[in-house]
Amino acid sequence: MDVGTDIRVPVTIVTGYLGVGKTTLLNYILKGDHGRKFAVIVNEFGDVGIDGDLIETGEEELIELSSGCLCCVVRGDLIRTLRSLLKGNKALDGILIETTGVANPSPVIQTFSVDQLIAGLARLDAVV
Repeated sequence: MDVGTDIRVPVTIVTGYLGVGKTTLLNYILKGDHGRKFAVIVNEFGDVGIDGDLIETGEEELIELSSGCLCCVVRGDLIRTLRSLLKGNKALDGILIETTGVANPSPVIQTFSVDQLIAGLARLDAVV
């Protein structure tokens, strides 16, 4: 399908080691004067979420998944969260997913081809 005619919601996965600037990049995107509406999913590893507190949101919807790494335990939570966002039809211009610094992004990427509902409503746009 041509990206120009693809009406599925684009999803960008922001990944990398701790301290490389994932949250800084998200804040830069969210502060931009572009008139776009994003949902942000932040994966925290551990009992205390830090990045979710650092992300500055305006109209964006921020969802924190803190029950484990997106690449393992949380994948079911990620699927449920994505399904809820996409079926809610909130006129999203995009979804941004920030993985924890210890996550392997491969299972997160596979979510967009394994789950048929998600694959029909969203497309993996980029992994940064």
